Amino acid sequence: MEQQITRFAGKYVTGFYFPEIHLTDVIEVLILTFLIYQIMVWIKNTKAWMLLKGIIVLAAFILLAAIFKMHTILYLAKNAVTVMATAAIVVFQPELRRALEKLGEKKFLSSVVPFETNREKVRFSEETRESIVEAAFVMGKAKTGALIVVEQAIRLTEYESTGIQMDCLVSSQVLINIFEHNTPLHDGAIIIRGDRIVSATCYLPLSDNMGISKDLGTRHRAAVGMSEVSDALVIVASEETGKVSVAQGGQLLRNISQKDLREKLASIQDKKTEVNKIAALWKGRHNHEKKTNG
Repeated sequence: MEQQITRFAGKYVTGFYFPEIHLTDVIEVLILTFLIYQIMVWIKNTKAWMLLKGIIVLAAFILLAAIFKMHTILYLAKNAVTVMATAAIVVFQPELRRALEKLGEKKFLSSVVPFETNREKVRFSEETRESIVEAAFVMGKAKTGALIVVEQAIRLTEYESTGIQMDCLVSSQVLINIFEHNTPLHDGAIIIRGDRIVSATCYLPLSDNMGISKDLGTRHRAAVGMSEVSDALVIVASEETGKVSVAQGGQLLRNISQKDLREKLASIQDKKTEVNKIAALWKGRHNHEKKTNG
């Protein structure tokens, strides 16, 4: 029996290479898988998708040139790679920046490395939340167009500077008055940071997403665009239909109810106060050493 197994292994298994797998190899594969997945998702949701399709077509053309030994085309392609890569970085600089920002938003980073600690437990008060909900639906009922940006972790300083600086507490009366027709501040968006309105008449980036319904105007496209480049929650009151919508993470939820908006605001109201495992272990060890020394 052993001789048969030996002969079989010598005849069929010889020549096969079975690499030795270590823990670091598994971790490396998982990291690469995650990065490739994030790149694919990013490419699908931006103009880079068109670039990728163009690169695939160009690569197929170069492959055919290599098969048929078209030396001139291969020479030109070889010398143009560096220039094309540099041009792609310059042209798609905004998309690359957004991709890095989105990567920085991932929750797993805060659970591994404490980049920042938030002493406050809530981002804004319940009074602010209720004022936003009340104002949004009062303006919707009156068909007053409104665009409200509720800031989260990413600071919106560059968009804040495009508007008129303010510093006042959030209230439904103030919000309604700002967006009232024929008032100096009604055009554009307002930015809310914590319990305060920090800027009004702000210009927001428009989304390039072709999947947005054609019956939606610039206000809704700006809301989606803002949610694509930041983690902000953007509330829209339609001037045409009076419906209230919410944009977050590049997705637009149309015609939501007061309950839905309240839940959306409540979901971002609490700041993450969980201490990461490394910090917790270090704190526990430090406390143990203090008790021992004491």
